[in-house]
Amino acid sequence: MESILEELNEGVVVTDSHLRMIFANEALLRLGGYHREEIQGRTPDAIFPAEDLPYLMQQRATGQRYGRHRHEFYVPRRDGEKIPAIFSGRIIRGPDGQEYTLVILTDISVQKRAEERIRDSNALLEKRQREIEAELALAARVQQSLVPRSLVWGNVAVEAYYSAATTIGGDFGVVLPHGDEALSLLVCDVSGHGIGSALVANRIYSETIASLRNVAPLADMLRQLNGFVMQNFGDSVFFFTLAAARLYSDARRMIFAGAGHPPAMIVQPGEEPRLLESRSMVLGLMPDAVDKEAVLEADLQPGDRIVLYTDGITDVFDSHGEILGIKGVQEFVREAALLPFTEMKKGILDRVASWREGPPTDDMSLVIVELR
Repeated sequence: MESILEELNEGVVVTDSHLRMIFANEALLRLGGYHREEIQGRTPDAIFPAEDLPYLMQQRATGQRYGRHRHEFYVPRRDGEKIPAIFSGRIIRGPDGQEYTLVILTDISVQKRAEERIRDSNALLEKRQREIEAELALAARVQQSLVPRSLVWGNVAVEAYYSAATTIGGDFGVVLPHGDEALSLLVCDVSGHGIGSALVANRIYSETIASLRNVAPLADMLRQLNGFVMQNFGDSVFFFTLAAARLYSDARRMIFAGAGHPPAMIVQPGEEPRLLESRSMVLGLMPDAVDKEAVLEADLQPGDRIVLYTDGITDVFDSHGEILGIKGVQEFVREAALLPFTEMKKGILDRVASWREGPPTDDMSLVIVELR
């Protein structure tokens, strides 16, 4: 049996009923760095520190009770190093009728080093995750600071809403008065979700604000934004749609320009909403995306309510897989227009949420206006 045990790669030790080591194979001697005469006939207290002996006695008692034991501990090397190992012990009966304990020790140093590297890597990943979450939270606060606020401009009242499908999104809205002369309204939807879309959206937002502050004609603004995105992001997958409107001080005329965007709506309480369709294509993909007749004019009257929104409102599905679509939103706008203006925004959003199965999967922007 000794010749067989000597062939094993694992360390093997045999102890008698007094825990004296009566056999240790070469693998165990190499593992511990001992000479055979240093451990032959010795008991654990000659090798292990005193504080570890109670644990070893506990494991021995388990082996005597059940005939075997298995646990993870360590092998004390001659130079003081501790080698992690699996101890597999079994009670055997020798030819002399006495009980002996056969213990196989498997070196798990490689596994332990790998576990330590994994723990270190996980700790770094968790730290980076916390940093990313903090950065996303800051980005979300920055993005929320760009959301247009409700305001009153002469005889015009404006309510706005924005919600990202994830922490940050690719939608934005603008409500920008130009003194007492005009009021610009805009919603924009950049393709995709998440950080990339949010960065592109914020860049387009800056260009949009600069153009609007110069009171640029809406058609010129569309061409400028289209050229800007193609020049700076032309080799990317990003494109965007938008709907823009400009009201003038008499609040009786509105200039509208849309590019690949869901139609704006004008509604009188109790009536079917009128649709203002986009004349231009999506922006950021083709140099001639903006139509030659990019804008249209709409006459307004007191009581009219104007609704601009992104496709996070329209492209939602119910439990049967049916899309809400423009017709569905048009009906929701008709119903919500019967509510007081301050309740109309919530009325539209509540109806969309009731239709939709599950949480939102796209960013949502909504700007509604009432002429008083």
